[in-house]
Amino acid sequence: MEAQNGAGAPVVLNVYDLTPMNNYLYWFGLGIFHSGIEVHGMEYGFGAHEFPTSGVFEVEPKSCPGFVYRRSLWMGTTDMSRAEFRSFIENLAGKYNGNTYHLISKNCNHFTDDVCKNLTRKSIPGWVNRLARVGSFFNCLLPESIQVSTVRHVPTHPAFSDDDMDSISSSIIGDSDLEELDQHLLPSDVHSIDVPPKLAKDLI
Repeated sequence: MEAQNGAGAPVVLNVYDLTPMNNYLYWFGLGIFHSGIEVHGMEYGFGAHEFPTSGVFEVEPKSCPGFVYRRSLWMGTTDMSRAEFRSFIENLAGKYNGNTYHLISKNCNHFTDDVCKNLTRKSIPGWVNRLARVGSFFNCLLPESIQVSTVRHVPTHPAFSDDDMDSISSSIIGDSDLEELDQHLLPSDVHSIDVPPKLAKDLI
């Protein structure tokens, strides 16, 4: 969605199902959800990895790999230009390192809530992140694939040489995966990093 007639750029929350159980839980105000925030034509989310670099990534709106799109929620508008927003999201990305991800206290929905508050002064709807408020008691009910809090991709890191990175990456990401890359991390140094869509199930 793009701004029209100088009215500001739309800020839209895109919500995804992480489990088929949501088809039943949703009607009771419950569910296990991933969310991304759509601004200036791209969607931004937060996920886990093993390194002290940003876990914020960008994808095409409503198409985050590995999740089932449910609905979009209008959160308001922002007066930030595309360049201003890009600077804002890159700065915020530095506060959301992949190795600080926590299912209960710092997940993808905390990230989108932070963005919404900064841009619109509104919080995301409570039902989107109700799981986190329920706390660790509910963790035992989560599907195993959702309980996994890390993924094993290798972002740009100064501790590795280019040869080391090629060797490590080839052992993790196959040629077929490289052809399907559609998701980009936004580390605090601004360089985008490709992530295989099949790993996106761990980015919640």
